[in-house]
Amino acid sequence: MNNNKRIADALAAATDTVALEIGTDILDRVPSMFAEQFPDKRALVVADENTWRAAGEAVQSHLAAAGIRCDEPYIFTDPHLHAEWSFVEMLDARLAATDAIAVAVGSGTINDLCKLSSHHHDRPYMCVATAASVDGYSSFGASITYRDMKQTFTCPAPRAILADVGVMAKAPAEMTAAGYADLAAKIPAGAEWIIADFLGVEPIHDAAWHIVQDSLKESLADPEGVAALRPRAIAPFVEGLMLSGFAMQAARSSRPASCTDHLFSHLWNMRNHTHNGVTPSHGFQVSVGTLMMCAMFDRMYETDFTTLDVDACVAAWPTLEQEQRRALDLFRDFPVPELRDGRPSTRCAAMAEELFRGLPYAELGIAEVTAKYDDRDEVRRQLQSVKDNWPDLKRKLQEQCYTFDEMYRCLHTVGAPTAPEHVGISRRTMRADVPFVRHIRRRFNLLDLGLRAGTLDGWVDAIFGKGGVWEIR
Repeated sequence: MNNNKRIADALAAATDTVALEIGTDILDRVPSMFAEQFPDKRALVVADENTWRAAGEAVQSHLAAAGIRCDEPYIFTDPHLHAEWSFVEMLDARLAATDAIAVAVGSGTINDLCKLSSHHHDRPYMCVATAASVDGYSSFGASITYRDMKQTFTCPAPRAILADVGVMAKAPAEMTAAGYADLAAKIPAGAEWIIADFLGVEPIHDAAWHIVQDSLKESLADPEGVAALRPRAIAPFVEGLMLSGFAMQAARSSRPASCTDHLFSHLWNMRNHTHNGVTPSHGFQVSVGTLMMCAMFDRMYETDFTTLDVDACVAAWPTLEQEQRRALDLFRDFPVPELRDGRPSTRCAAMAEELFRGLPYAELGIAEVTAKYDDRDEVRRQLQSVKDNWPDLKRKLQEQCYTFDEMYRCLHTVGAPTAPEHVGISRRTMRADVPFVRHIRRRFNLLDLGLRAGTLDGWVDAIFGKGGVWEIR
């Protein structure tokens, strides 16, 4: 399938985005795209100081030259700019004073700020991507920090996206590496979805699956070129990032793009983890989670499920009450976001207050394990199905998922982290985090299957034990 057909099919399945252009030296296409999607509207270019220099100034100039009415650009100058509520509120105030359509010129932070703020004002927006760093350009939802807690807030993806590969190739190398790692995570995430589909827990959404997976390995095929920031290598993986977001739009879920690999990142954000004084990028955190899951699949393949003692596994399966108690014990000492008393000052603050109210992590953990708990009869059915069909299931998983060594080579080549300590997490902590990640989302994953089969602890021991890929010394 050619690129144009692939993008057209993905746009047809998407719910929010209707136009995407990827190319080199195409910033002059911004005015025609804007005029087509937002006829007779004013434009408000939103950028930070770096993205203004990289593309924002050129975008503003092209819009004005084409006769499109433009507000004065809104440029964030704070050197510590990130996707945080205070910056959403600043942009909210600016959008409240105009009827202009925001043109987000930037990467994850600028896009998420414009995405949520535009949603607050019930208007669409356009994105001009400046770095191949995230798959969130085209996804619904904005990942925003509120009172030191990162949460994803539901809001539409941009109506139109333009990605100039020439601009993106000049972005800092670590941003490109983070984007590559985020895309690579779709490899083990796809394998986990195969398991959930096989067990009848969460059927694969065919359209979303094909949008992401059909060209995924092709998009990841040239890590050396990505590391060298060659546009011809970056272009297909930029397309992969955009397609991933369209798949999430189609499925109205992040399932097509993530699974346990992302849960490690979520967990570390819940702990407000920092490394060398800063929060590691989402893509760098996910890089470590992705390698963990590839290692977990490697260990899974060494398990002979055809000899599994299903009766013994079912007899050892905990009751719902026992699972709830485990979640309570795990999360009892977790930090809980502080909520101020009194009336929230803004609409967005009110939304966040409502989201967090009365939901400490222990209760969240209980809610998640309750939602995905299966009784012993269902566990028996699942395990018997794996036992009876293991050779075929194993073959499908091996065809989908890279080995640890294969994934390591790709991520190491692009400069992404390849061990927990590279993002400031000790190997002992990583090992101890496995029970937590199983409890923080109701999505069925490989850890759930391993727990049912009584093999999870053995897999983890093999990864972190003597001779393991992340041996604890």
